[in-house]
Amino acid sequence: MNRFESDLLAQIQRRGDGVGGRVLVACSGGGDSVALLVLLWTLRKSLGLELCVAHAEHGLREESPEDAAFVRQLCRALDLDLAEASLGVRAHAEDQGIGLEMAARELRWDWLRQEAAQCGAGAVATGHTLDDHSETVFLRLARGGGLGCLQPLAPRQGLRWSPLAEVRREDLRAYLDCRKLPWREDASNAEPFTARNRWRPILAEMRKEAPELDRHLFETHLQADEAEGLAQSLIAQWEGTRWYIGEGAIACLREPWAEVELRWTLEAAFRRLGWPRESALLRGLAPWLAEQLLHTRNPSTWGNFHLNPEPGGRYMHLRLGPLPSRT
Repeated sequence: MNRFESDLLAQIQRRGDGVGGRVLVACSGGGDSVALLVLLWTLRKSLGLELCVAHAEHGLREESPEDAAFVRQLCRALDLDLAEASLGVRAHAEDQGIGLEMAARELRWDWLRQEAAQCGAGAVATGHTLDDHSETVFLRLARGGGLGCLQPLAPRQGLRWSPLAEVRREDLRAYLDCRKLPWREDASNAEPFTARNRWRPILAEMRKEAPELDRHLFETHLQADEAEGLAQSLIAQWEGTRWYIGEGAIACLREPWAEVELRWTLEAAFRRLGWPRESALLRGLAPWLAEQLLHTRNPSTWGNFHLNPEPGGRYMHLRLGPLPSRT
């Protein structure tokens, strides 16, 4: 076991990914997934893993049959069972009215879930890397994702397991070169037909100025995740005393609230009620509500939100929707 492999083993053990036994490894033949397969094969005894491999042919590229042949050869060399599938991505995209990327993802994961169940695998290992995390963060920021952008790529999400979540893509290529292992390049990854592909050259330029951008970003998100966890814990402790949800409304105690306290409480309550919770909306609503809770006992309205006093006057009830019509 070399240094790179032992570092990955230490990362997995430190995180406690909760993976053992039979694992289905998704392998496209690209650099990330080939490195994933070889690394897990090398660490399989240390992690207590029994590996099998899955390769999906999307039929979108002329090179797809060659990719499949490459994965077959790799699995023979590692003496691993391989499951293969040909997915009708174009037909699915046209039938559902969605893009090719989404169609491929849907079909691939439907098949991977079925294959995992059939072979008794408790996890599907994917080659998501630290670079993928950074790309996802900037995609979410560009779309106005708010605090949700500051969520690190979870190494374990249900069936999906991403052992390489803290590893740079370039380090995986260097590892494969060191071991003299080939991989298949997907030229479409450099074509600017998806937002993710368009972000890649932008991030490449940013890394020239800040080589540790990805690692610093990941650490920042770990800290943000911890801070949000503490905030959510505090809000949960307040429920039933300072606020509660009842009959489709949010009841807030009539007392001084800091604006940030109300904003976080409203975000948690809105999420549960399925109400819109855009950052700009909450930043406008929270100070208005704080003022009303402190100084008024009369019904009042802000946009489509209606605030009414509770009989007895201890709480004010915030509702969302049109005012009842007058007859």
